[in-house]
Amino acid sequence: MRINPDTGKPLYRPLRVFAFDPSRGVGASNFVTIDVPYEEQKPGPCGQHIMVIDYDGSNDRYYAPLDLDDPVVMVSNGLDPSESDPHFHQQMVYAVVSEAIRRFEFALGRPVKWRFRTGARDDPNRRKLRIFPHGMQAANAYYSRDLRALVFGYFQAVEADAGTNLPGQTVFTCLSHDIIVHETTHAILDSLREHFMDLTGPDTQAFHEAFADVIALFQHFTFKDALVDTIRRSGGLLHRRELRPVVPPSGGTAIQAERPAVNPLIGLAQQFGEAMGTRQALRSAIGSEPDPKALEKATEPHTRGSILVAAVFDAFFTAYLGRVQDLLALGRSAGWVAENQLHPDLAQRLAKEAAKTAAHFRNMCIRAMDYSPPLDMTFGDFLRALITADYELVPEDNHMYRAALIDAFRARGIVPEGVRSYSEQSLVWSRPDEEGNGGALRCPGLNFEARHSTAARQQQAQRNGVLLSQFGKAHAEALGLSPDRPVQAFSYHQLNRVGPDGQLKVQVVAELIQHQPVRLDGGTEVTLHGGSTVMFDADGLLRYAIHKDVSSPRRLERWRQFQAELQQRRSGAAYREWTPQTQMRFDLVHRGY
Repeated sequence: MRINPDTGKPLYRPLRVFAFDPSRGVGASNFVTIDVPYEEQKPGPCGQHIMVIDYDGSNDRYYAPLDLDDPVVMVSNGLDPSESDPHFHQQMVYAVVSEAIRRFEFALGRPVKWRFRTGARDDPNRRKLRIFPHGMQAANAYYSRDLRALVFGYFQAVEADAGTNLPGQTVFTCLSHDIIVHETTHAILDSLREHFMDLTGPDTQAFHEAFADVIALFQHFTFKDALVDTIRRSGGLLHRRELRPVVPPSGGTAIQAERPAVNPLIGLAQQFGEAMGTRQALRSAIGSEPDPKALEKATEPHTRGSILVAAVFDAFFTAYLGRVQDLLALGRSAGWVAENQLHPDLAQRLAKEAAKTAAHFRNMCIRAMDYSPPLDMTFGDFLRALITADYELVPEDNHMYRAALIDAFRARGIVPEGVRSYSEQSLVWSRPDEEGNGGALRCPGLNFEARHSTAARQQQAQRNGVLLSQFGKAHAEALGLSPDRPVQAFSYHQLNRVGPDGQLKVQVVAELIQHQPVRLDGGTEVTLHGGSTVMFDADGLLRYAIHKDVSSPRRLERWRQFQAELQQRRSGAAYREWTPQTQMRFDLVHRGY
């Protein structure tokens, strides 16, 4: 165990979890050890940023909390994976949520901070994300901003066609690695872009769901044993839905080893999907055949989001194959590609390339959030954010990652607004000085130096907020803001990222938000938001202003049209008064997941 020389305490706390879910069994490929950054714990577990509260809302009971600092637990590196032990359930959600946060912080170059505004001011846990591993008896799991929590349900599998589950067995969503990462991603995305929860169009809710699926699926490629086994049994073609049998069938399939297997890396929440009677994983990284017209027909958030997921993974698998074509060719010439499996050494080498490519794509997706508009996110915006974020850190696209993304998005009819073509140069967000706004813009005086006292940090944050608000008001038109509306510096962060060349890149990103009251035909008044994401160099030079105009008649009309579509799809809409939906509710979207 590595020790921090400054504190004399461990650097990490190793904790075992299921790599997928209990339905995958107890083999090595379904167990992984997560090195959670060490921190002193209270029973729960309860750390600095997250706390597990094991309250069962359906049965009004608490389970005893797990103490990870108990010497017996510490000496054995946590508890062994178990379907029936509530203490392991608590360990699993704590470890997986911690790991998801760590990966986001690495990619973003800054800490994740929750934006919760509820709870008593004197509550020391007010700013912590709460996790309820047995929160309800239902086939559901969701993130709630109001509860400041991730709520996981449990339910009985169907009696018929339960897949690898026993008919009627209890299925715990808190034991699905995919579901935990999915819900954690919702919470983190809400902390990064609070107004992404605004329901402004068909892409907004679909993007939230798709992005959470993308992050959960990329996590599969960190599971080394499962990755190597899948590579061996797919001949290195990771996108294949089925894996070859362990042994070739001989005139039939007398034993399980002669049957093809489902590719575990491309399926999301296998146990949950089977327990609901679908006979398959809940969702997949591989969609249907690319159809440029599919988005015109897809309205349900998960269905629409699956098109975006398929585009991202089409690009990933294409980029991976581009990296390993020479290895596969050499393997064939050397006789390392047998009829049924790859040579173990070649499989290990391919797994290394797959994991590296997956990590780059996952980090690219996460970094794209800092290059996204502050609200009203569309799939086309995401493509532009992906291309810009990667271009900023890696100007030379030597592995053709960006080219693969552009081709995959184009094949699925995802059309960005405000571009002349699908070329990389056109997709990268334009800088304000490139749009005829009179040269470079600067916001001098921004200060993000570390302050030791809370009062000093608050004073520094207030000063930065005033400077950014003044900058937004003074340069409203250049930043895509409305000169007639007040400007609020909603968030601002310093980014510290290291490029492939080893050079540290320091930038500042901020959200400038505006509000516009809108009165609807029935007299109801709602507030619509607009604004701009602004990116500065360390010296205050403005690089990008990625905006959504709060006073745009086109945006308002699209919002009205979207609300009309929601009303038409609402059950019993003709018999009940319609209230415009302005915020997402994941508890409703995730029913049946």
